[in-house]
Amino acid sequence: MGKLTRIGVSLDEDLLDPFDELCRRKGYFNRSEAIRDLIRKALVEEPGVKAHGRGASTLTLLYDHHKNDLARRLVRIQHDEHDIIAATLHIHLDHSNCLEVLVIKGEAARMRALADRLISCTGVKNGAFSLILTGQVPA
Repeated sequence: MGKLTRIGVSLDEDLLDPFDELCRRKGYFNRSEAIRDLIRKALVEEPGVKAHGRGASTLTLLYDHHKNDLARRLVRIQHDEHDIIAATLHIHLDHSNCLEVLVIKGEAARMRALADRLISCTGVKNGAFSLILTGQVPA
């Protein structure tokens, strides 16, 4: 971890009061811890920011398995990256819609590339990628 730097933040009470309530509800020891978590989350989720290092992620996909041989294409892509996919969960929501959750571990850029590749498949209705970094750099 780097050198700790103290900063000042000015907030309107209309923003500070709900933030303090959020801190209490989530059990933060102080505002600084909550602000650090919010900054980390924003930096990892920001598409323009390149997250580096190792970590874990979840990828959630919603798709119609009847569309254009989509299920087969998704499985093929997953097999190409089998070494970073730790687990998958496939749920049949109804006759057409499937929900698939992948747990992925490895280098951040590779996990994000896999997520982008799967989410962009024609026929995927929606996808959500969530990344958590461990702070370790790739070997």
